[in-house]
Amino acid sequence: MTRTRVKICGITRRDDALVAVEAGADALGFVFYPPSPRARSLDELATVCEDLPPFVTRVALFVDPAPDLVAAVLDSGLIDLLQFHGQESPAFCQSFGRPYLKALAMRPELSVTDSMAEYAKASGILLDAWHPAVPGGSGERFDWDRIPRERPRPLILAGGLTPGNVAQAIRQTRPYAVDVSSGVEASRGVKDAGLIRSFIRGVNSVYTETNG
Repeated sequence: MTRTRVKICGITRRDDALVAVEAGADALGFVFYPPSPRARSLDELATVCEDLPPFVTRVALFVDPAPDLVAAVLDSGLIDLLQFHGQESPAFCQSFGRPYLKALAMRPELSVTDSMAEYAKASGILLDAWHPAVPGGSGERFDWDRIPRERPRPLILAGGLTPGNVAQAIRQTRPYAVDVSSGVEASRGVKDAGLIRSFIRGVNSVYTETNG
């Protein structure tokens, strides 16, 4: 089993970003969705990212954005990867000519297999819990048994992950990566250093027990 990658999402503070990287996070997520309490401006993002070391992927999260917003974020040079969390079409996601993740909210009627095929050019597919009022970051989990075994694209598991359940989630679903936001927070938008470290230890424990 290869090591499961970790993305800490909803980063709003420089110190939280540095703690996440020191703990072993592979990617950091930054929210560009104004209704979210974790949303930040480009100027704020520049401050958060100014001391980040190399080889940490910086991901911009959008929910049905205007194309101009995505273009402005890309033009800043601060972002490596796009993540779309709304109803964006494959054509829209591909229109920026950059690698992207497509998040799928696990609605009861969703066919994960069909949706993965629809977004076949995505760098990865992120599965998140569905909430009628919140496009991600709800802190809820979904039924992991709904995840298909056959996956044409790398799978990122999100939704209700915590230091207490992430190891079991990985054992059960074998994702390429896990994505957490509220599960490592002291309050909305403020990360807890101890929870971040505990979460990443939980992820790494599965690799250790599998590979000796």
